[in-house]
Amino acid sequence: MQICIYSRVSTRDKGQDTENQARQLREFAAAQGWVIVKEYKDTASGKRGDRAAFQEMFAAASRREFDLVLFWSLDRLSREGVLETLQHLQRLTGYGVGYRSFTEQYLDSIGPFKDAVLAILAVIAKQERVRLSERVLAGLQRAKANGRVGGRPKVDVDVKKARAMMKDGTGLRPTAAKLGCSVNTLRRALA
Repeated sequence: MQICIYSRVSTRDKGQDTENQARQLREFAAAQGWVIVKEYKDTASGKRGDRAAFQEMFAAASRREFDLVLFWSLDRLSREGVLETLQHLQRLTGYGVGYRSFTEQYLDSIGPFKDAVLAILAVIAKQERVRLSERVLAGLQRAKANGRVGGRPKVDVDVKKARAMMKDGTGLRPTAAKLGCSVNTLRRALA
């Protein structure tokens, strides 16, 4: 099987180095009889998916340059949250590329627990979305209780002036522009 390995650390200071992970991943791959065709290494926060090597790895996966991505642990692959991490794993699966965590044997797309783990991650991701929605609603309710009015600022349209301008032959767009409002706002005011 042809594989790639992915390793990531957040920072170069404090003695962190991707080589610590990569060495263990190479040894594990050799023990499995797998051929490493590419190594991807990032020194960046896992909270964002725009890491250079991470994006390069997904581009190569889309071209099926390897059969499996081996990473040290799930948090080394991504720390973006359960939903985003699940989407990354599903994206790999969609490309026909498997994945395997070195330290978490249950995270193995070619193992017996593949479907169970994805189902559990999907449920956790759904709960994460629900919690996010609840937090947003709670924030909006608190803002409303503090007197904040949400939404776009109200635009007052001088309807008499608008009608007079349009009666004199000024079109809808020029009238809206002169009054400092959008065409749709003017239409609603005139209706």
